[in-house]
Amino acid sequence: MRAYHIPWLLVTAAVLGHADVIHLKNGRTIWADHVRQTGSHVEYEVGDSTYAVPQSLVDRVEAGGVPPQFASSNGPKADQDIPAVVPQAELQAGADLPSKLIRDGHIDKDALRSVEDSSQPEITAAAYFIAGKHEFDYGNFPQARTYLDSALRFQPDSPTILDYYAATLVRMGTAKDAVSYAERATRLAPASADAFAMLGAAEYASDDIKHAVRSWKTSLRLRPDATIQAYLDKAEREVKNEAEFSEHATNHFTLHFEGKQTSDAFRQAILMSLESAYNDLARDLNYTPRESIAVFLFTEQAYFDVTQAPAWTGAVNDGKLRIPIRGVDSVNSDLARVLKHELAHSFINQMSNGRCPQWLHEGIAQVLEPKNLGSRGNRLEQLFGLQQEIPFNALEGGFLRFSTPEAMLAYDESLAAVEFITDSYGVSELPRILSHIGRGEATEVALRTTIHDDYGQLQTDLARYLASKYGN
Repeated sequence: MRAYHIPWLLVTAAVLGHADVIHLKNGRTIWADHVRQTGSHVEYEVGDSTYAVPQSLVDRVEAGGVPPQFASSNGPKADQDIPAVVPQAELQAGADLPSKLIRDGHIDKDALRSVEDSSQPEITAAAYFIAGKHEFDYGNFPQARTYLDSALRFQPDSPTILDYYAATLVRMGTAKDAVSYAERATRLAPASADAFAMLGAAEYASDDIKHAVRSWKTSLRLRPDATIQAYLDKAEREVKNEAEFSEHATNHFTLHFEGKQTSDAFRQAILMSLESAYNDLARDLNYTPRESIAVFLFTEQAYFDVTQAPAWTGAVNDGKLRIPIRGVDSVNSDLARVLKHELAHSFINQMSNGRCPQWLHEGIAQVLEPKNLGSRGNRLEQLFGLQQEIPFNALEGGFLRFSTPEAMLAYDESLAAVEFITDSYGVSELPRILSHIGRGEATEVALRTTIHDDYGQLQTDLARYLASKYGN
């Protein structure tokens, strides 16, 4: 098993106000903004996304209450548990400009063109910035980049626009391109904690950890921040543990290793296995990552020191592949599967612009290892029959919070869901789903567009699939 942190941009989780609580028969709860019953399903809203769960799984619904922080990859400001920052600064603009540009949650392009026609560069830059920030907050990074590009045309020396532009590039998997924009922002605003925090994020994502440490220290001197301090602590653990590391670069990978830890032959075998997996994934997903991928080989203790991961994890991909080498000196079939699994996450993350929910991340990575449920399918079929599965919306966030039994169930359910999709609709649907998510669509919207299932229907269809394949 493994754990995955989606790299790189932290979008702070919103604390919801009063909410409704759906109590499921398996003992789990779902917090929602609004709940309504529609025949065989209970529909509920979280932010701008609508979900559904079969009525047969619901014990009761309670109105009111103050929920804990909610993490979702589908709404604005979703907590992605990742080491980077969102700039906090805003451009000065008329107070009524946002209300003119944003209507019913969407950018009014006619209003945007009207502002540009006014021939006021600063106001036009602010308008495009507002549009870009809106799309950024909702995870539509390609469109955010387009608007921010326009903002920079009208105000190229705005540190705020540069910071958001750098953040968008990092989010789209082109961190090396982001560094120059972030550096420029720090030169224009040398007293901005945001600018140095963003520069550190871009440098870290570019595998330049020592410079990231320097930038984050500067940011903290300008303004204390617990989040940046946590990222700095993690980066400093890496620098300490990797002080004696060497590296070897290929076209697709940069391999970091401790010289006495692995032989030349073993390192070459790892790179050959990674290159083979890279070619397989590029073919199966019809996609090629935009930048080289960093791979770190650790002793087991160093792995846990750096990642702070739970004991049940076998590897971590937090933008870099971190692989603990447990006394092996050759690439056996188990290690080859781990390498391909972790590499698949890098592909998935870039294809979805960092917005892929965890269950889909893990399900695709397992299917592409390749891996199947095998004997565990019987147990999963029984749990679905007893309505004791984990609802998909509860599997959108990271799995690190789970105990070992919960994590095993989460991985198996994720694998089963993607097995169902590929068996029913073909592997070609996976890139289509990821593409829709990467364009800013909520996961359920992407599923409806491709396989015509919302979460409730997917759980129903998956139960039938498991019963037909693994039932007695």
